[in-house]
Amino acid sequence: MSDTALQDISEDGSTDSSELDLDWLTLEDGESIQWSSTPHKYSVLPAFIIGIPLSLVVIGIPIVAASYLQYTNTNYVVTNRGLYSKRGVLSRDVQQIGFDKVQNISYSQSALGSYFGYGSVDVSTAGGSGIELQFRSIPAPAAVQELIAREIDSRQQTESDSTKEDVLDSILTELRVIRQAVADDQSGSQTGSTTPSTDESTHTDTGNTDE
Repeated sequence: MSDTALQDISEDGSTDSSELDLDWLTLEDGESIQWSSTPHKYSVLPAFIIGIPLSLVVIGIPIVAASYLQYTNTNYVVTNRGLYSKRGVLSRDVQQIGFDKVQNISYSQSALGSYFGYGSVDVSTAGGSGIELQFRSIPAPAAVQELIAREIDSRQQTESDSTKEDVLDSILTELRVIRQAVADDQSGSQTGSTTPSTDESTHTDTGNTDE
């Protein structure tokens, strides 16, 4: 990931993984977290703007409380192998998509999101219908999209290199077999041409006796 993208994410308020409760996340061997965050802190402003005045008549309190709980209980994670999303206050909804299934990624920002530096990243998968996973109201969505794209490219490059190595190993193995077969044939031909036959030896000896 570029230094500019990293700086954009840092400055726009992404949360370090050590500051998040990621007990719900189970990583495989060799899998590491590249980025993690909650939604941007300013993404709750609309709910506060609407909810605080209405709190005078009690209606606004649930609006503010629900928005805050949703903000604190939503986590998004990017690892070197895939994408994770966790939502839910009382229940827990965890979604995971591996990079090998990602077909398209895009990001969008509202006018308010553009001003405060947050937006959404949409992920669609091969064979899927529409958006399969969405990082909503995250800091620096363009930088996160770039990170995901780089991780996908890196994985594809690694798989391509591995495939090339397998093909080369297969070719080398076949060449060794062919070379050994040719060497065996040449060795057999040389042995046959240098050893006289029994009949020829007998005929020669007989001719000498008659003389």
